[in-house]
Amino acid sequence: MFKVEKPQMINKTFRLPLKLVQEMQAIAQNKKVSLNNLVQQCCEYALSHLDKK
Repeated sequence: MFKVEKPQMINKTFRLPLKLVQEMQAIAQNKKVSLNNLVQQCCEYALSHLDKK
């Protein structure tokens, strides 16, 4: 059976360099995703590839 799920989210504020935000905005626009979605994917990728030593 199909079940609609809503992931639990929380709002946080982060300070990022202007150049980084501008670059990420351009990438998000080019890939047709929201900036929020791109940031989330980047964080998940970085954490899953983090050297745990």
